[in-house]
Amino acid sequence: MTASEPTKSAVTAIAHPNIALVKYWGKADGERNLPDVGSISITLDALAPRTTVALAESGDHFSLNESPEPAMSARLFGFLDHFYGADRPTLAVTSFNDFPTAAGLASSASGFAALVVAVDALLHGGHSTPTLAQQAGRGSGSAARSLFGGFVRLDKPTGIDDDITVTELCAAADFPLEVVVAITSEQRKTVGSTEGMRTSKQTSPFYPAWIETHEADMAAAAGAIAQRDFERLANISEHSCLKMHAVMQATRPAMLYWNSATVAWMHAVHALRASGTGVFFTIDAGPQVKAVCLPEHASAVADELASINGVQRILRTGLGKGARILSQGPN
Repeated sequence: MTASEPTKSAVTAIAHPNIALVKYWGKADGERNLPDVGSISITLDALAPRTTVALAESGDHFSLNESPEPAMSARLFGFLDHFYGADRPTLAVTSFNDFPTAAGLASSASGFAALVVAVDALLHGGHSTPTLAQQAGRGSGSAARSLFGGFVRLDKPTGIDDDITVTELCAAADFPLEVVVAITSEQRKTVGSTEGMRTSKQTSPFYPAWIETHEADMAAAAGAIAQRDFERLANISEHSCLKMHAVMQATRPAMLYWNSATVAWMHAVHALRASGTGVFFTIDAGPQVKAVCLPEHASAVADELASINGVQRILRTGLGKGARILSQGPN
């Protein structure tokens, strides 16, 4: 992939975070950032990180929420060099997140998804969404899923030289759900996902079982989505979530991303579900809990769970679209 002479000076793109219902944890190829397992996710609507990529005269620079990010800058521009070469134009990348960064809400996924869409438009690459998804996945393993909306399936490579395959299983409007997110901490997590996955693969005694049982989870969740079977999807999603966290907790040193509010929220969701409310939980590598709800039950779930001690604030969202361009400026 080579850089072309830009025909515009700036492009702004938006990409929403996604939440995996069948989880991804572990890499088959760290250099290519390829996963050991597939995943099935939902793309959110209300959370809306935006990234602007502009031509720069004084060298590459990156800022997040108006603050320089030197560590992320090196990762980001190294990623672009890999695809566009060292002779690409120098770029200014400005990102804004409207939710906590590096705290278990897929901020890097949505960020890299928006980045590849904006850069491709700026350099008039004209690449297809599946190609951009593969590219985004090299920056953040779950970023590929944010290129698509609704329910998204990511399959691991089938051969040594293959890449991931990403497809939209179901549009948001065809199986409407809502998600209530509990922000239980605004702090960045102490162990990043890349480091955590590597350590889990090396030290967790549960990791082989995680790999062995994963394809059955993928098939069960895909079948539930095809049949619009909320209860079946709830069962397999919570099962996948708890298996992933068991792998993390059995890692040496152990990774315990939960806090007291996380655990209280999980118990509250189970109590609601036992009473007939259409809701289940899922948790990524962080303390935030997501309650996935049938739309008619979302208000009751939000009201009940907002009162849990330790929940700092509640976010509520439906399912949304994939990454896309918001604006383009001429030279």
